[in-house]
Amino acid sequence: MEQLDSKDIAILKRLQSDGRLSNAKIAAELSISEAACWRRTKSLEQKGYIHGYQANLDRRKLGYGVVAFVQLTYVDHDTETTAHFERVIKESEQVLSCHNTTGDADFLLQIVAKDLDEYSRFVEEVLRKLKGVSTISSSLSLREITSSTRLPLR
Repeated sequence: MEQLDSKDIAILKRLQSDGRLSNAKIAAELSISEAACWRRTKSLEQKGYIHGYQANLDRRKLGYGVVAFVQLTYVDHDTETTAHFERVIKESEQVLSCHNTTGDADFLLQIVAKDLDEYSRFVEEVLRKLKGVSTISSSLSLREITSSTRLPLR
């Protein structure tokens, strides 16, 4: 991994905390010129450190009351089955994240739904129709203690 200097880290920290910060504000906070700040930010984007900018939305205010963590186990691990699984999961808006994992399950998914009925429909209409799935194990979140997409930057 390329070493980032303290200015690059500082830019990433500020943008990660507030993606709407202006270049001028960041430059002022870091005591660098706006041109230098803009060049550094563009470089971080081009090198892939910054994938994009987005607003963090409140899922509850938008009506998503259910968060489920789902472990899927597969019996078939052939290329076609895996590719189909990945395509379906990537196209499913309710899937917030999907990880290929070690341990008892092959995949761990984080899924949101408006309510238990909607979650149940997702399991029946999407997950249970996936070829090669042998086990679906769900854990529902009772209470969210913390949730963040912010990475630790040192």
